[in-house]
Amino acid sequence: MSGVELRFTVTGDDQVERQLAIYAARATKLRPLMLIFGAYLESSTKERFETNISPAGRAWKPSIRAQLRGGPTLVEHGHLRDSITHAANDTEVAVGTNLIYGGVHQEGATIVPKTAGALRFRIPGLGFRMAQKVTIPARVYLGMSDENRAEVPALAADYFDRRAA
Repeated sequence: MSGVELRFTVTGDDQVERQLAIYAARATKLRPLMLIFGAYLESSTKERFETNISPAGRAWKPSIRAQLRGGPTLVEHGHLRDSITHAANDTEVAVGTNLIYGGVHQEGATIVPKTAGALRFRIPGLGFRMAQKVTIPARVYLGMSDENRAEVPALAADYFDRRAA
């Protein structure tokens, strides 16, 4: 998966990972569990495109399109949201996108012309505009929220409880 990824690795660095490391010690093939985490985190990430709230609980700055025409930011056609996927192996799960502009929206960016004197672009409802630079604010959609940090160990507990039964 290229583009932006969130890698979740069981290393014991924080409370969630320490709890998962305890579960990991009980099993050697954790890919099924990692796939469960991936499906959950993928769904949670896609939900952010409707709520416009980052994993840290901060509201995204509304896009000009959302301000003019309504609807959620980053969801004019839904390509970025729909590109979110997950991949897993026995030790980690990655949630992300393969769209090249995924990183721009996650991290923010300033776009400047390479060869022309100005950027020329169309703003829906306002027509064409020219600018020396365009700053796209970060709208963080990848990451783990507090709710995710509580749910992931619960998913692991459920997984191992079912296996033990």
